[in-house]
Amino acid sequence: MKKQLFIPLLFITISSMAQVVKDYNPSIQRTSHLQYFKPVEEHLFSGDCMPYYHDGTFYLYWLLDEGHHAGLDGLGGHQWALSTTTDLIHWKHYPVALGIDNEEWEKSICTGSVIAEGDKFYAFYATRVKEEGKVHEQLSYAISTDGGYHYQKQEPNPFYYAPEECISRDFRDPKVFKDIDGLFHLFVSGNLKEPSLAGFGGYLVHLVSTDLKNWEEIESPLGGQRGTPECADYFKWNDWYYLLYSIGGHTYYLMSKEAYGPWIYPESQALIEYFGSVYKTAGFKDGRRIAVAYSPCRKDDKDNGDRIWGGTILFRELYQEPDGTLSTHFLKEVLPAMDPISTPVIEIASPVNIVSVSNDFIQMNASGNIGVASLAGLPENYRISMKIEPDGNYEELGLFLRAIDKNRNGYRLELNADNHTVLMHNTSIQAVKDLEKTIILDVIVYGEFFDVSVNNKRSVLNRLPEQKGNNLFFYVKNGNAVIRDIKIQKIKD
Repeated sequence: MKKQLFIPLLFITISSMAQVVKDYNPSIQRTSHLQYFKPVEEHLFSGDCMPYYHDGTFYLYWLLDEGHHAGLDGLGGHQWALSTTTDLIHWKHYPVALGIDNEEWEKSICTGSVIAEGDKFYAFYATRVKEEGKVHEQLSYAISTDGGYHYQKQEPNPFYYAPEECISRDFRDPKVFKDIDGLFHLFVSGNLKEPSLAGFGGYLVHLVSTDLKNWEEIESPLGGQRGTPECADYFKWNDWYYLLYSIGGHTYYLMSKEAYGPWIYPESQALIEYFGSVYKTAGFKDGRRIAVAYSPCRKDDKDNGDRIWGGTILFRELYQEPDGTLSTHFLKEVLPAMDPISTPVIEIASPVNIVSVSNDFIQMNASGNIGVASLAGLPENYRISMKIEPDGNYEELGLFLRAIDKNRNGYRLELNADNHTVLMHNTSIQAVKDLEKTIILDVIVYGEFFDVSVNNKRSVLNRLPEQKGNNLFFYVKNGNAVIRDIKIQKIKD
């Protein structure tokens, strides 16, 4: 049912005021190999990412964070930074594109989205405010007349408040798009005050407009969520429509042959990564699609520290499988610079009747036992890839990374075909298919980042800052396997 509107009558530009820039200097940031990027300034971090592709340019808006959401009394104090590229290799960084003005009520420019229409770019976002001790979120928008690099806020500001049935603290992250009939849409995070079942009130508020000025609410495309569905994304790719949303930082997706459902919930949720928060996507040349998230830091820089808000930018390339489901893989253009090196001598660490080695070929016959082989003297930062061929069922297999010796064996990367899981030390992904077949394993060890790609379809990242060993163990438990085609590249400083 359509709801009563809050209708802005005019686009009126607010006078320009000094922005809170937080001493971010775009001129000193690195301009290539942008995987795991954060600002050089020690106290600044990257937050939610908002990619957009238009006329050959990939725009990456991202929340500039200070002190892990500590800005402006803990309400965020976030602003939109901007980085652009035409080839994903060479990047340019710009001053704050959409910032906090000298308005006492503006406590954060929250996540949103942009759309180019005519000769203007429109940015829709939520503003976080605090009134009489209570926090609320409300919708605002801004216009750019210079191609999306600088935005001027518009009045009325805000232009839309949370519907009466929606908790005003959970009304944010508008996603704007235009349908094939020329109608504009906003999907906005929401949470019902009175859900049909307690704890399942998360939904998307759905607004429509013919002119990007006057908005009205229509039926929601998504409800019944446990938690507020944040940072929605929506796109059509070939014959499928996709709806992405994040709860607790985990990005889920639905798919349908129809624009707004009925939705299919795929078993393999390829965008759920514990250290890849709130993925959003944009198209790119040649039918490609790029997913971008932020990777949260660990509290106190400890291996078991909780995730904390703000961190580094994380890219994935998104693939569409024949059945319409989504897969992810490393985005090659943004990876760290590398040089190939010779594979060190592989040593046998189990009895010879269990493990045999020849060049980069490892045979493990470990039924009822464990087979182990090792590499010593690896670079501090490297990429290693290999092909693993299981022979029958196995309990688990994988690697130990950054090991010192057999007693301090580093971080375990475990593949488990029976459970369909991949574990990278203390985080894992589920519903990983085909682990009983030939496995292409690709691993980046770079600083505290342990980034894993399995079969070029599923990815898992962990952040582990403590252990610094330069050895590696291969292992198979209760099973047989061959490991071959081992290739190692040293990551340049």
